[in-house]
Amino acid sequence: MSKKKLIHFQENLTFPHLFQPKYHDIENGFILRGRWNIDYFKNTHPIVLELGCGKGEYTVGLAQQYPDKNFIGIDLKGARLWKGSKTVAETGMKNVAFIRNQVDHVEKFFAAGEVSEIWITFPDPQVPKERKRLTSPVFLERYANVMIPGGVIHLKTDSSFFFEYTLSVIREHNHRLVYATDDLYSSGFEGPVMPIRTFYENMWLEKGKKICYVEFKMGEK
Repeated sequence: MSKKKLIHFQENLTFPHLFQPKYHDIENGFILRGRWNIDYFKNTHPIVLELGCGKGEYTVGLAQQYPDKNFIGIDLKGARLWKGSKTVAETGMKNVAFIRNQVDHVEKFFAAGEVSEIWITFPDPQVPKERKRLTSPVFLERYANVMIPGGVIHLKTDSSFFFEYTLSVIREHNHRLVYATDDLYSSGFEGPVMPIRTFYENMWLEKGKKICYVEFKMGEK
């Protein structure tokens, strides 16, 4: 492991907004489960998750646009989370937190109805493993267990395979499609997603790759 990465891991331990629980800490539910608004954010604003948040570009960028919402990014890689956590520390943002853990454990971190919105940004399409896709019925059921009725899910992906797969899941499981495009930046769409781009997203766009976007509501026909 590089010296730089070790320094980042040590600094991660100093960020009060970055939670890195072990499995035994969440086995019976994380200490803030059902109490994020009361005990951490200390307000009643809606909670928005970014799953597989990487460096937290979307978590931080959306939180800057919407100070009346609380944002929590989840990723397993501490080296990635350092970047977003460092930005939050330097800017003093109060509506952001990060969790270092697996997205599979989302139900251990949040209670029923605690989450209003979810962002899934550039996930691994998991072509040979449907159950691991973050918009598979398995994962959508987990999200439904923590979201408000009709909660909104956003997907941004560079994978046409994953885009089409997600649309098929939405149709087959009676979720309500709000918007979908296989070429976001040529679609004329306007929304909070437009000004935020990751390093790799900019690189893909420079190579002429198209970015797909889907917005849908859970459990609504």
